[in-house]
Amino acid sequence: MELTSLTIGEIRNLLTQKKVSAEELTRGHFERIASKDTDIRAYLTLCPERALEQARRIDRLIAAGEPLPALAGVPTAVKDVIVTRGVRTTCSSRILENYIPTYDATAVERLEAAGACILGKTNCDEFAMGSSTENSGFFPTRNPHDLERVPGGSSGGSAAAVAAGLATVALGSDTGGSIRQPAALCGVAGMMGTYGRVSRFGLVAFASSLDHIGPFGRTVRDVALMLRTVAGRDPYDSAAAPAPVPDYESELDQGVSGLKVGVPREYFAGLSPQIGDNIQKGIALLEKLGTKAVPISLPHTDYAIASYYLIATAEASSNLARFDGVRYGFRSPEYSDLREMYEKTRDRGFGVEVKRRIMLGTYALSSGYYDAYYLKAQKVRTLIARDFLDAFKEVDVILAPTSPVPAFKLGERLDDPLQMYLADIYTVNASLAGIPGISVPCGKTRGDPRLPVGMQVLARHFDEPRLLRVAHAFEKAGGFEID
Repeated sequence: MELTSLTIGEIRNLLTQKKVSAEELTRGHFERIASKDTDIRAYLTLCPERALEQARRIDRLIAAGEPLPALAGVPTAVKDVIVTRGVRTTCSSRILENYIPTYDATAVERLEAAGACILGKTNCDEFAMGSSTENSGFFPTRNPHDLERVPGGSSGGSAAAVAAGLATVALGSDTGGSIRQPAALCGVAGMMGTYGRVSRFGLVAFASSLDHIGPFGRTVRDVALMLRTVAGRDPYDSAAAPAPVPDYESELDQGVSGLKVGVPREYFAGLSPQIGDNIQKGIALLEKLGTKAVPISLPHTDYAIASYYLIATAEASSNLARFDGVRYGFRSPEYSDLREMYEKTRDRGFGVEVKRRIMLGTYALSSGYYDAYYLKAQKVRTLIARDFLDAFKEVDVILAPTSPVPAFKLGERLDDPLQMYLADIYTVNASLAGIPGISVPCGKTRGDPRLPVGMQVLARHFDEPRLLRVAHAFEKAGGFEID
């Protein structure tokens, strides 16, 4: 029995039937990490004591005949921008290299309350700024499908961990595509809920009006179970929506016949054939299941990247001002006055991409440029959100490619920031609008190597049940294996 390829449901069945213990399952994952992660490098920090303590608690519940919580014994990875009590949280940055939080993020707290075993913290682009996990302050993560290629980013470590069997499920964060894009490049499912669906408390802020926490899994059902666990109101996050959390799993099998699926023409213009052909096959498969494909237009799509990178960098320049060497984190030991301490601390502590974004954001917010850049970007954001609202008057969900290209080679775009930013061209729109989206596998490219392709399903605000239903129907019909 391969313990590292199980789903949440399979784990539960094995535990309740006493065919395996939670401790055996946890140890099996640490053994696989020891043998495989030296090449992939998905993890930054492991916490075996914490995971095994939780596993033994689950085994005691089983021995006593007690009911098991929803995620009992499930090996789980957590992106290293999400704080964990007593476990190093670095944001993949040298400036927080030795930071150990005194509290858990709400999402982590809810996972452990549901029985999940937290294996460790996964690598990412520094402060979640990047699309390839090459901007980590420590080392890049590699794609399990081809070790010479990137896993996507910024949640590349979480996506790679799930794809390689180094965790059953994982948490990531998505600001402009940082869950969905690496899910596509690594061939797993990854979801961003509606803005406010999951509490951000304990997520180290990048761009506060765009940041989300969300799950990765190898199946849509696992993603649905994870989302239900972490979603819901939180008094510690004023943006967390008070809306009730549905039982997403119970609605997965309701079928999709009669649904209207929007296909935005702007997302297919100039798209690589090796991506576009698979997405068209995915749309055709859903039509066979009884949906109707409807051509739609999202006319402000071309302005999304510019708008996103103005808003996100402006918010980042404000949020990252706290990392100055005064309160916590790295402080340069060499300085003659306070100003020099600030300068040397931030110069040595931050990587190139983080400094680039702080500079861009500070410029966009500066006197004389605020109206020309930041304010205009916010107006465009409103137009993009209206595009989606208008589209959802005509269709139930929208289908689109997740990434314009499959996983690219390590180093290929590292010296070309614009090309790197364009990796998010199909994901930032939903982030700006605050709507939910999921990326699911949609076959692989032709040629050698064959690389995963991701298809994105988008829905109106808080319509995660319908979004998950479409993704699940696609998976059941064989959509993940399209050829």
